[in-house]
Amino acid sequence: MTASRTSAVPSPPTAPLAGHRQWAALMVLVLAVTLLAVDGTVLFLAIPSLTADLAPTATQILWIGDIYSFVLAGLLITMGNLADRIGRKRLLLIGATAFGAASLLAAFAPSAGMLIAARALLGLAGATIMPSTLSIIRNLFHDPAQRTRAIALWSAGAMAGGAVGPLVGGALLEMFWWGSVFLINVPVIVAVVGLGAWLLPESRSPVAGRIDLLSALLSVLAVVPVVFAIKQVLGGGTGAPALLAALVGVVAAVVFVRRQRRLATPLIDVELFRIPAFSGAIAANGLSIFAFLGMLYFFSQYLQLVRGFSPFVAGLAEMPATLASLVVVVVVGVALARLGRGRAIALGLAVGALGLAGLGVAEGLPGYLGIGIALAVIGLGTGLSMTLSTDAVVSAVPPERAGAASSISETAYELGVALGIGVLGSLHTAIYRADLTIPSGTPAVQAEAMEDSLAHTSSIMEEGAPLLDLAQDAFTHATQATAYVAAGLLALAAFLAWRLIPSETTPRS
Repeated sequence: MTASRTSAVPSPPTAPLAGHRQWAALMVLVLAVTLLAVDGTVLFLAIPSLTADLAPTATQILWIGDIYSFVLAGLLITMGNLADRIGRKRLLLIGATAFGAASLLAAFAPSAGMLIAARALLGLAGATIMPSTLSIIRNLFHDPAQRTRAIALWSAGAMAGGAVGPLVGGALLEMFWWGSVFLINVPVIVAVVGLGAWLLPESRSPVAGRIDLLSALLSVLAVVPVVFAIKQVLGGGTGAPALLAALVGVVAAVVFVRRQRRLATPLIDVELFRIPAFSGAIAANGLSIFAFLGMLYFFSQYLQLVRGFSPFVAGLAEMPATLASLVVVVVVGVALARLGRGRAIALGLAVGALGLAGLGVAEGLPGYLGIGIALAVIGLGTGLSMTLSTDAVVSAVPPERAGAASSISETAYELGVALGIGVLGSLHTAIYRADLTIPSGTPAVQAEAMEDSLAHTSSIMEEGAPLLDLAQDAFTHATQATAYVAAGLLALAAFLAWRLIPSETTPRS
C-alpha cells in the first residue's frame, strides 16, 4: 500500500504584526505631530493679546498665523527626500531639537516682525519632522489593517492638535503672557527627543540619490508666491506684486514638473498623479484641512470678540471637534470594510460639509448648543476623510519611498493649512469690510480701527459701544459666509472622492 501525497499550494506570506515596541514608538510620533499641529493653531486665541502688546497690522496678523505653514509647505518635499537619504529618525531628532530652540525665540519676540521671523524658523524646523513621522509609520507597520489604525491615531493627533491648540493657548493666556504658548513646546520636545532616540528605528531608502537643489528651490517657488498672491488679491491688493507673485509661482510649478520627469531620482514622482486614486486622495486630504483649520482661525476670534468668551472658555468651546476626531479611530475600520475607501472618504467629506453649513447657521443663533453639535460633526467628517486619504497615499508606494510619498501628503496638509488661513482668512476680512458700515462723523482713529479688524476695534472700544456692535455684526456675517464657502468646497471634494477613488471593500481584521 503506497501512501499518497498531496501537494499544497503555499499561502502568500502575511505581513508581520507590530508589537508593543512599535506601538510605543507610534505614541512618540503622534506626540510630535500633535505638537506641530498645536503650534499651527495655538496662536489663534492669542491674537487679541498680541494686538494689544505688539500692535500688528491686519496683514501682519495673517502672516503671524500662516507664515509657519507657508514655510512648512514649501520645504516638506525637500525634507521628505532628505529623510529618505540621511535617515528618518536622524532628521526627526535634528528637527525636533531645532524646533525647541525656535520656540524660545518666538516666545520672547519683541515685535510683530520678529515674531513672524521666529514663526518662519519654526516652520523650517517643523518641515524636518512632519514627513519623518509618517514615513516611519510606513516602516513600522507592515500589516495593512494595523497601518490604517496607526495612521488613524496619527491623523487624530494632527486633528486633535489643531483643535487643542486654542485650548492650550487659552489655558496659558489665562495665567501668562502670549509668549507662554511657545514655551510649552520645550518640555514636549525634550520628551520627543529623549523617547525617540530610544524607541524609534532608523530607516532610509537604499537607493536614494542626491537631492537636486534646483528642484528644491523650484518646489518652494511653486508654493509660497501663489499663496501670497491669493492673499494679496483677497486683501484688496490687486496690483503688480500680486500679479508678479502669481506668475512666479505658476512658472516655477511648470518648470518643476518638467524637471521631475527628466530626473533619475525626482523629488516627486509626478507620474503618481496620473493614478486617480492617488490624486483624489491628495485633494481630499488638502481640502479637509483647508476647511477645518481655515474655519478654526477666524472662528476662535469670533468666540472671543463676538461671544465674549475668555481664551480658556473659547478653547473649551472648540473641544467637540477634537473629541469627535478621536472617535474616528474606532469607526475607521467599519467604514472602510463596509463602504470601501472612496465612498468612505466621500462620506467623511460630506459629513464635514454638513457640519460647516450647520456652524454657519449656529453662529447667527443665541446659545452654544448648535455650535457644539456642528463642531462635533465637522471633527468626525474631516477626521475620517483625512485618515483614509493619508492611508491611501502612504500605501501607494514601496517602503523605501515612504519619505517622498509622505512629503506629498504632508505638503497637501500644510498647504491646506496655509491656504485655509490665507485664503479663507483673507476672504473673511474682505467680507467683513464690505459688510461694515461706518457712520459718518466717526472719529478717524475709531474708523481706521474698525476698517482694520475687529481685534483692533475691540482693543480701543468699551464693550457695548454702538460702533463695536456694528463691527461685531459685520464680523459674524463674514464668519457665517466663509463657513458656507468652506462647506461648498468640502461638498465638491466629496463628489471628486466618490468619482475618483476606488471603493473595493476590505475585510476587517
